[in-house]
Amino acid sequence: MIDKNFIGRQKEIQLLQDVMESDKAEFVAVYGRRRVGKTYLIQQFFNNDFTFSVTGVIGGTKVEEMYAFTSALRKIGYEGSMPRTWMEAFDVLETTIEKQKYKDKIVIYIDELPCFDTRKSGFIRALGYFWNSWAVLQNRLILIVCGSSTSWMIDNIINNHAGLHNRLTHSIYLSQFTLYETEQYLLAGGIKWPRLLIVQTYMILGGIPFYLSLLSKKQSLPQNIDRIFFTKNAELSDEYRRLYASIFMSPEPYMKIVETLFKAKKGMSRKELVDALHVKSSGTLTTCLENLTSCDIIRQYNIKENGKLKKTDSYYQLVDFFTLFHLNFSKKTTTDDYWQQHINTPTINSWFGLAFEHVCMAHIRQIRHALGLDRIAVEYYGWRNKQNGHEQADMIIERADSLINFCEVKYSKGLFVIDKEEDLKMKNRMEAFAMQSKTGCGLLPTWITTFGISPNQYSADVQYQVTIDDLFMP
Repeated sequence: MIDKNFIGRQKEIQLLQDVMESDKAEFVAVYGRRRVGKTYLIQQFFNNDFTFSVTGVIGGTKVEEMYAFTSALRKIGYEGSMPRTWMEAFDVLETTIEKQKYKDKIVIYIDELPCFDTRKSGFIRALGYFWNSWAVLQNRLILIVCGSSTSWMIDNIINNHAGLHNRLTHSIYLSQFTLYETEQYLLAGGIKWPRLLIVQTYMILGGIPFYLSLLSKKQSLPQNIDRIFFTKNAELSDEYRRLYASIFMSPEPYMKIVETLFKAKKGMSRKELVDALHVKSSGTLTTCLENLTSCDIIRQYNIKENGKLKKTDSYYQLVDFFTLFHLNFSKKTTTDDYWQQHINTPTINSWFGLAFEHVCMAHIRQIRHALGLDRIAVEYYGWRNKQNGHEQADMIIERADSLINFCEVKYSKGLFVIDKEEDLKMKNRMEAFAMQSKTGCGLLPTWITTFGISPNQYSADVQYQVTIDDLFMP
């Protein structure tokens, strides 16, 4: 069973425990981006004790994939030649398992599942036949399939319309760590940084366990970042290409969308995106946007006009932390100590400000808790002044009690000082929002900052505050 010191994933662990205690056949799909910890979770939970386990060959041919599958079959007693088709391969798996006469749970684990589905291989049909004709009848059997190619897993397993339609009993989407889990992970590795440094780490690496594992407690954060990103042959120097190649079978159109959205820091409407890409507003674009949204690379949101959410033209914003950092800084330098040299410069500080907004957006649940909104229905969305596109609200939280938290997000290294200019900006934005949205709700000025608001003549108007300590709530 999984170690008590395992970081996070409590809901996923409980689901897997329920699967283990089930009295019927279980088919579980685990998916999520590269490096998020899918394989580690499954291996730790089952203590690497599988009836049959196989991993697909990244970029492999059909012959190479079949060879990997055959090698795994031989480890559980198969002595024959390599199967010629996937129908035959799964038949061999069935026969070999039955010969062993297992008395306990039969756990079949197929990692990097999309790799096996080479062109015209018939792999998915064979997997569907294997499940429908035999596996589903074995009440002690657990079939776990895992893959980083999120779009493939959704299209071919979760939303399959053929032999595997509605066959999954559970799906697990593994998200990145929260700030709380990131802090726990770093502490477990002996890294005892103050929370502002952990927030900065999150802005760069997100909550991706593998990326976080590259950090050394013997180095400062700037030293770590230079080693990981900017030194010759740095460990994450080629990660951008590998990331999108692993998530999407044809990554080029996705990377083009991402790089276009990167140029609009606050996001783009679908129409603006279509114009910038010089493409038609087609079903293909819709699929790409849905796939990017489903793996948390971008977020889709709506704005409110005339008292109603405008759903006919959604807005899209790039929110993946690693991608944003890479596109911001990867081409700016060839020096080994870029981050150490530029820390505290206007360039880095300005980037921290924008990145902090993304951190807050990734912790809506914690912000709701800090505002006492756990049990009240809310919807949150963005707002842009249609008469002045540069005037925007960082976050609007509309509550069922006819109140709205009008949020301003500010990053600073100490208490944030609201001066006359900032006070006037907030009041002008709230007035413009009230007029354009035609809302009848009361507006509550809400400031989300790193360390809170410095008391002065303008701070009296602040009705709600949220700090980074609130963002670290479990």
